[in-house]
Amino acid sequence: MKIDFRKATLADIAQMRELVRPEVESGVILERSEDEIATNIRSYTLAFHGDELVGFCALHIHTSYLAEVRSLIVKDGYRGQKIGEELIKKLLEEAKSLGLQKVLSLTYKQSFFERLGFVEIPKETLPEHKIWADCIKCKHFPICNEVSLIKNL
Repeated sequence: MKIDFRKATLADIAQMRELVRPEVESGVILERSEDEIATNIRSYTLAFHGDELVGFCALHIHTSYLAEVRSLIVKDGYRGQKIGEELIKKLLEEAKSLGLQKVLSLTYKQSFFERLGFVEIPKETLPEHKIWADCIKCKHFPICNEVSLIKNL
């Protein structure tokens, strides 16, 4: 199966929100408004099978040395085909090209990220602005079951 990857455009937003909606409703991924996605559109990398959007994720920069993987999603029926892995690899390449030193992930899929070289870190070591800017929006806050992992580049 041929999967094409490209950076997102504003025209992709509706399709992106539709793809991620089930994961948002279940509380696995934080909801991002249309405006929030538009503001951060340059952060997103998309995966397509033909004209069908089958996955995406974002590289969100926190500091001059630290970024975060956000909103990783692969459509049901396409999971297990290394699309998510390829999306993360593309984000890591982008992070390196920008001069970042570390990439963070908060996830329920610990083993997936560990296979890609991420290692678990205590949540207490996360930047404080991360907690107040994002985590407070989560329906699970303050009882967080996500694992924080980091990869040194």
